[in-house]
Amino acid sequence: MNTGIGQLPRIDSLFIEEVDLGMAFELAAARFAQDPGTVLLLSGAKMVSDRDQDCGDSGCARYNILALHPWLELKGCGKTLSLEFENRSLVLSQDPFTVLGQLLDHLRFDPSGPLESIKTDDQVGDLPVYAGLFGYFSYDLKDRIETLPRTCLSTHLPEICLYAPSVLLVQDRLVGKTFLCIPVLSNCHLEKNEYISARKEVFFNQLDQIYESGLFSMDDRGFKSSFTKPEYIRSVEKIIQYLNAGDIYQANLSQRFETGFTGDAYALFLKLFYRNPASFFSYIHSGDHKIVSTSPERFIKLDGSRVETRPIKGTIARGGTPDQDRDNGWHLIHSTKDDAELTMIVDLMRNDLSRVTQSGSVVVSEHKRLETYENVFHLVSIVKGELEKGKTAVDLLRATFPGGSITGCPKIRSMEIIDELEPVKRHIYTGSIGYLSFHGTMDLSIAIRTATIVDKTLFFSVGGGIVYDSDPEKEFQETLDKGQTLMEILSNVSSGKEFFHSRAWVDGKMVDQDQAMVSAQSPGFQYGAGLFETIRVEKGKPIRLEAHLQRMNSAWTSLFNGTPPDITWEHVIDLLIQENGLGNRTSAVKIVVSRDEQINGKQVFLAAFARPYTHRLDLLGKKGLDLVTFVHPRSTPLADHKTLNYLYYERAGEYARTHKADEALILNPDLTVSETNTCNLFVIDQKELILLSSAHVLPGVTLNTVIDGLSLLNFTVLVKKLTIEQLASYSNILVVNALMGAVRILHIDGKKIDHDRGVCEKINQILTDR
Repeated sequence: MNTGIGQLPRIDSLFIEEVDLGMAFELAAARFAQDPGTVLLLSGAKMVSDRDQDCGDSGCARYNILALHPWLELKGCGKTLSLEFENRSLVLSQDPFTVLGQLLDHLRFDPSGPLESIKTDDQVGDLPVYAGLFGYFSYDLKDRIETLPRTCLSTHLPEICLYAPSVLLVQDRLVGKTFLCIPVLSNCHLEKNEYISARKEVFFNQLDQIYESGLFSMDDRGFKSSFTKPEYIRSVEKIIQYLNAGDIYQANLSQRFETGFTGDAYALFLKLFYRNPASFFSYIHSGDHKIVSTSPERFIKLDGSRVETRPIKGTIARGGTPDQDRDNGWHLIHSTKDDAELTMIVDLMRNDLSRVTQSGSVVVSEHKRLETYENVFHLVSIVKGELEKGKTAVDLLRATFPGGSITGCPKIRSMEIIDELEPVKRHIYTGSIGYLSFHGTMDLSIAIRTATIVDKTLFFSVGGGIVYDSDPEKEFQETLDKGQTLMEILSNVSSGKEFFHSRAWVDGKMVDQDQAMVSAQSPGFQYGAGLFETIRVEKGKPIRLEAHLQRMNSAWTSLFNGTPPDITWEHVIDLLIQENGLGNRTSAVKIVVSRDEQINGKQVFLAAFARPYTHRLDLLGKKGLDLVTFVHPRSTPLADHKTLNYLYYERAGEYARTHKADEALILNPDLTVSETNTCNLFVIDQKELILLSSAHVLPGVTLNTVIDGLSLLNFTVLVKKLTIEQLASYSNILVVNALMGAVRILHIDGKKIDHDRGVCEKINQILTDR
């Protein structure tokens, strides 16, 4: 294989042993929840011997599975995939489904065949999976199957994320037994029994650790939606127009809710699991992000040649009393709209399955089954078939992905309309979570009721199928009903409460921040002909506001030869802080003033934005910053002002990040040091304050406060031209800006910088006092 997959080891043997966890499966999993690559597939449905309305038959609820300590990782977007194993990384430029098929072929084994298995219990029976790939396929992987317009904003998260565990725990809830599976690879450097013993020791040592559930919290300002209610209703109405025009028969529309999140993602998972049991709970630690899913819906299952899908369509809220509950369930079963919706999707799934199944084998074994969940009822159908000889799990996945129940009918046109109307890529929402084994089995859920946690933000989407007689108001309410459990657990908000939208002040009025717009014809947008100031606000009080405004107004007069806009910015900031609920915390306010397109007498664009502020060192978990020298010296008189022409500094910051540093050191044309991409730079040398000489540099408001404060303490203020080497020879090198205050520099181009005790603290005390 020219992809490099041929370099991978194969599975040489398989160890299987029955184990006694001594605790509930979800609590055993908790011991491993903080390990990247952990994947938990947990059933919250009732386990009974006959079918009930909670999907409690063995087809959905029989097994709990925990995948641990991956020896292989596959991630990627588009046709760029990263395959990591044995501390090696391969970059593959290929279709992800092709790579997935090659990977499964290379690692395929038959657990009942000649593969050597070591079993300590002869009653193991047939488990659904002994070894394989566990993780997720994002909805956006559709773009690798069909040629579709891409008009949504990216989440910058993987489209595919799969792990091959070195340890697998499978619990059979029907027989009440739990099995430990360890695949032994062909390149194992240890003797087989020694390798197995080592893996077991690591597993049981971690299992024996004491688990204390962590805490979690969300932003106290609530949820922000990707749609306002009127926007969502207009989108529903647009879909109905497409329906009336004959473009589609049905389309699934969703809105995304987002909030700040801190704390333990697995604690959230447990709370959801205990609160709202469903058949396909899952938790994935994907390194820089985590997935928490409470899905009730199976997408596709493959067992030998037997194929099954269970589409869900039709939702109604639970009743407040037993009588209302029964009435709601009856109305859903007898709903003409929901019957048509489900029947349409069943036909779509039958068609998708028929592409890779034996002719005439696809049947609907159940139709319109009522399933009960905490907040809603659902209608479910079960479609089965026999996989055509020579077809594989990957063929089946490619033929059916993404599931028709969460796209629409016809599928391709529905996906085009979804991209047109939804502003952000769905990522995991309506993608799939589960496993593809190395021995021909597969079980994937539809990722609905699913949250992603990344960069201290939690987001999840909820939606519904739109048909020609859909009521836009009811469709909006249905999304709230579906998301109610997660919303209430996070914030105790009810479905009737308004969701939070960050607010901005734009051209004299408050608007939702995502509605703040500047004309594409504006010189401020086209040329950066404008200015901005970033101001720290402590519990509603702007810090050094007068000095910031003086600098901005002076720059406006200098650059644009006119009178600065006459705005009482203090009042604007006060209003902005109140509107965003930031009065009791530290926040950052950005003021923007720019030239406008001069239509209807409008010559300036004015805006102000506010956000919560967490100190940069707290985010980095460091005591100072590391600098790297930007390779392009700067020479422009615009450096004297804080202009919107900011691309040079943005690129300098990106250069620093790609070189494992925090800030870029900006040089003058003569290669002496000027500043960093966001800060002024200075040195404290005993009783001397050393500033850096530069023909053009931003006159820092906070730096001027430092200068004034140290002058009162009889420091001598010197301005020097310093090369990088000369600067790095000093101790007590600091940077300063309005948000951070003074911060130590730890390294310059890798050279350690020493600091005397208390110097940085003294500077920050001056800033606090003044």
